[in-house]
Amino acid sequence: MKIAVTSNGASIDSTIDERFGRARYIIIYDTQSKSFETIDNETNVNLAQGAGIQTAGNMAEKKVELILTGRVGPKAAEALNRAGIKYLEGVSGTCRSAVEKYSNR
Repeated sequence: MKIAVTSNGASIDSTIDERFGRARYIIIYDTQSKSFETIDNETNVNLAQGAGIQTAGNMAEKKVELILTGRVGPKAAEALNRAGIKYLEGVSGTCRSAVEKYSNR
């Protein structure tokens, strides 16, 4: 399973960014290989509109199954639902702690 976590930094030990579409980084953790990759989301951070929709599309391309974040906007939520990607809001702490907590679900 691939879990994406919105992040304030490029490390899995960074804190979770409360924003989905405008998160500076997204950490994608693969529960099978126990590895992660960091996505630089700067392009979407600077969009005038549609950041959440674009970020949702990027997550679908990466075959992410679950997103952990602070908040997902309504348009991004709709795009995630269409792509069949589950998401949990109100997640806080570090990316690592969130992945450890939710990877066993």
